Amino acid sequence: MEVVNMRNYSGRNIYSHKPVVKMIVELGDWAEITTNEIAGFNDRLLSCFPGLSNHHCSPGYEGGFVQRLKEGTLVSHVTEHLALELQCILGYDVYFGKTRLIKEPDRYCIIYEYINESCALEVGNAAAEIVFALARNDAIAIDKVLKRLQQISFDSKLGPSTQAIYDEARRRHIPVRRLGGDSLLQLGYGKQMRFIEASLPGSTSSIAVDLAKNKQMVKDLLKENNIPVPCGGIVNSEDGAVVLAEQIGYPIVVKPWDANQGKGVTTNIEDESLLRKAYHLANSFAKHIIVEKYIRGKDYRILVVGNKVAAVAERRPPYVIGDGLHSISELLEEANKNPNRGIGHEKPLSKILLDSVAKEFLARSELNENSIPKIGELVYLRGNGNLSTGGSARDCTGDIHQVNKELAIKAAKIIGLNVAGIDMVTENISEPLTLQNGAIIEVNAAPGLRMHLYPSEGEGRNVAAAILDQMYTAGSMSSIPIISITGTNGKTTVARLIRHVLSLAGQKVGMTCSSGTYIGKECIAEGDNTGPLSAHSILYNRDVEVAVLETARGGIIRRGLGYDLADVGVITNISGDHLGMDDINTLEDMAFVKSLVVEAIKPNGYAVLNADDGMTEHIVRKASCNPVLFSLNRDNMLVEDHIKQDGMAVVIEEDLIVIYQNKIRDEIMTINEIPITFNGKAICNIENSLAAVASLSAFGLAKNVIRLGLMSFTSDPTANEGRFNLFDMGSFRVLLDYGHNYSAYQSVMQFINNMNAARLVGIIGVPGDRLDKTIFDIGQISGQAFSKIYIKEDEDLRGRSAGEVAGILYNGAVSGGADRENMEIVLSETDALNAAINNAFTGDLIVMFYEKFDKAYELIESFFKGQPQPIPLLPNTDTCYIYQSIC
Repeated sequence: MEVVNMRNYSGRNIYSHKPVVKMIVELGDWAEITTNEIAGFNDRLLSCFPGLSNHHCSPGYEGGFVQRLKEGTLVSHVTEHLALELQCILGYDVYFGKTRLIKEPDRYCIIYEYINESCALEVGNAAAEIVFALARNDAIAIDKVLKRLQQISFDSKLGPSTQAIYDEARRRHIPVRRLGGDSLLQLGYGKQMRFIEASLPGSTSSIAVDLAKNKQMVKDLLKENNIPVPCGGIVNSEDGAVVLAEQIGYPIVVKPWDANQGKGVTTNIEDESLLRKAYHLANSFAKHIIVEKYIRGKDYRILVVGNKVAAVAERRPPYVIGDGLHSISELLEEANKNPNRGIGHEKPLSKILLDSVAKEFLARSELNENSIPKIGELVYLRGNGNLSTGGSARDCTGDIHQVNKELAIKAAKIIGLNVAGIDMVTENISEPLTLQNGAIIEVNAAPGLRMHLYPSEGEGRNVAAAILDQMYTAGSMSSIPIISITGTNGKTTVARLIRHVLSLAGQKVGMTCSSGTYIGKECIAEGDNTGPLSAHSILYNRDVEVAVLETARGGIIRRGLGYDLADVGVITNISGDHLGMDDINTLEDMAFVKSLVVEAIKPNGYAVLNADDGMTEHIVRKASCNPVLFSLNRDNMLVEDHIKQDGMAVVIEEDLIVIYQNKIRDEIMTINEIPITFNGKAICNIENSLAAVASLSAFGLAKNVIRLGLMSFTSDPTANEGRFNLFDMGSFRVLLDYGHNYSAYQSVMQFINNMNAARLVGIIGVPGDRLDKTIFDIGQISGQAFSKIYIKEDEDLRGRSAGEVAGILYNGAVSGGADRENMEIVLSETDALNAAINNAFTGDLIVMFYEKFDKAYELIESFFKGQPQPIPLLPNTDTCYIYQSIC
């Protein structure tokens, strides 16, 4: 078995709305052998991975996969299940997977869900390696493989604070992604985008963070504001620490001036000898050392978020309980077996450390790691309760006194922290600090949330929700509106038209389409930008207020969607373009792919669908949002039923665009008022206008703005480059259009047959990755439509030989009735256009289905002495807008 290719889909995709890996394998000889035919395989597999016995598989119940093993299944199917099981062993809850034959006789596609992207591909490779070894009964060190995967998982896992923020954002449908391998998250899209690192929001100033690190300065500021703090100061020498301690009076605390997680901290120091040792420990972490009065009492962490106390926990130092038999080190080893304790921050509790600090602390009580405590004796291993060194926590959010709340909130404000961990030591948090011998010890930026999320005692608090509430206040948006457009034809025009209207409404629009990526009026990237990476350049730009995304088939198949959920999803139509590519062989296959745009819409969003398209009745069933239908025919049965059910529809009635919503009829405008319809001659652009009106109305845009937008959007190279661009060349005209499939050719031919041309001249070409039959059929309808034909080829042959596509088109045109005497093969696109122009007759309409718009447009410009300019003509003429020489 050979792994041919692997790819992860991090967003919604055609296989699942969860992240998945697509793994292509070739089974070779194993394609003919099932698991019940491999001696001992099932037993070896289940012995190594007993968790597989719980897998449901196609039977749909626990143990279903074991049944499949016994009945006989292929090793590719086993690899899918093992990839899931390996992740379960690592602690990830994953369930979805499937395996399908994609090419006879032995090429299979394996899909499996993942959570940790760093492990995603590794578990697939490991699963294939293990399954193949077990099938051949080869020796394989499974423990070594698992250890490697566990290390990758541990190194790449989010910490508990960051994970809590991530999970809460997902629950709220706030777009969220991890940046890099640390704790930095990016939330939201466009102008609503925010950053947070662990619990530190991006809105917190760097000065506030730096200030919080300077423990002495924090104390000075708090003291100025009448907040109780321990007396003390900063020293830079061991002798200086002794002098200051004598001035303050024992007991004291020694710690680095920028301490965190309890590192280098020694508490309750009673004498000079211990003080000098504590100084050296602290000095190993920082040059400047704080010496301050030790405050007796319980150690509380108060989490302040905004102007509220979100949670309070009592932190307790790590300890063991004696049994009269085992030593402290043995008791500690047993305590660390608690499944809730892990290395670092991977579990609710950290393992208890028996390091030099712990040994020093034991020595104060004349104990060491070999001492055997009495039955029931509590032996503490540290003076502080930091969770990172093995401490535990008790939730006491409901116990804190209002005065103590106000002091904590005030302390956070003084430092300038939106989220702060306030360390307060007092005998009882339920009584005012001002009436006790307590103090605020520290103010921490980026406080750990683990103690509040998973306290050892008491109720866990959803502090991640409080932080997100502060980042996205009530009533504010956590994302920007997204309109996603897909379909076979018209999606670029619809995207541009929607963008144009939204811009008139004052929105800063980000748009991706087949000609580039745009922020407002600026093109930031040229080319076909209809995939997920292009979408990201819009969605993660802070200037963008609304995103309009052309979402093409290729990007969906290869990478999934570039966004989470859209507000409006549009499918213009489904036809046979690109069939035979990427395992898409039928219209049903194509509809399945493009339906993802409809499935990935917010529950209160809208799916805009073409009721005149044969696939819509199937697609509309997949919409879990509000369907909006558009149609050229008011009597369309889908539309009729939809309107009767109070649905929203946009239709043509005579020459009017009409919206129905909740059975209320509202006239928008006439077709003749829309320039791109060419007074109703361009049927496809009437459909595109309906799709735009439906989308914008669902979006909530005012009717007058929609009207103004449609009336001011023209078929020129500025507004709608390369789509029905018509140029007046004096005695003849040239039409440039990006028709590159059968349906697009049909639409252009429907239009030009109404243009009253003396002669129709076609410059035809088709991308080389289309099926031979598709190319032939396009040649055939071209032979039926054009009096003169120039056959050209794209520069990008897409795997074809030079002249191959031209030959198929030629034969198709002849089949369609074209006169061989009136056909020429001119492979260069610009040469073909140049020949057509130089040999044009008066009254000709030359139609070129281009590959490179800029080159064709430059040639047309060169025909004139000056730049062609749009000249508005009177209504009811052949065109509403054409291009004409101004020289």
